[in-house]
Amino acid sequence: MKGLLVPIVSALIAVSPLPANAAEITLIAPGGIRAAFEELLPGFERATGHKVKATFGSGGGTKERIVKGEPFDVPVAQPPLDPVIASGHVVPASETPLASVAIGLAVRAGAPKPDISTADAVKRLFLGAKGISYPNAASGAAAGVSMNETLQKLGIAEQMKPKIKLGQGGRGAMELLAKGEVDYGLTFISEIITEPGVEVVGPLPRDISTPTSLVGFLSAHTSERETAQALLRYLSSGEAGAVYRARGMQPGR
Repeated sequence: MKGLLVPIVSALIAVSPLPANAAEITLIAPGGIRAAFEELLPGFERATGHKVKATFGSGGGTKERIVKGEPFDVPVAQPPLDPVIASGHVVPASETPLASVAIGLAVRAGAPKPDISTADAVKRLFLGAKGISYPNAASGAAAGVSMNETLQKLGIAEQMKPKIKLGQGGRGAMELLAKGEVDYGLTFISEIITEPGVEVVGPLPRDISTPTSLVGFLSAHTSERETAQALLRYLSSGEAGAVYRARGMQPGR
């Protein structure tokens, strides 16, 4: 994967000469994009001489911190974006699609991979399962919110309640699966592929589960505007898109 970053680094050097006084900028983003960012950010730092201090959390928690005006130079949020823009803490014109990620179904490593190609197939699978796990929506997990909506769309939310074991984030849900406490685990595909002992079956059908977008902004209060803008360009570049794909995501552009 390191080879994918060479064009990005070269492009950044071309547009952003190494500064005499390196800056440290801050970024906040939902955990679903963490693995990709942890791969990408060191390339930005090497190319520009700047440092990026990244904070990751739940989708809901991240949005709440942005809306409250906590001082991040580059905030990344998930739709709906109206509260973020209305807060006055981001520059609306800087809105930059980065990537999107679907909710995926996971099984324990080596287990048979069931059919999830249609809504009816997913419904039958869930109803026949002894248990499923996914992130707890009450903690702000966007994947958990999405799964609650999916079960409502399938018309089985009440029937599934006794079968659901909620995890603390995507990692917690996958740990429950890996331990054999449930038959299937569900969270963002980008989170499934980073966890041991589990395998991705595939994304849930779009008619019951809409992929979640991740959108970057420039803070309205940043004192490092040029550096923050360079980071947004980097995270939305074509080369960065290759990293997103490798991490189970789709580029936003």
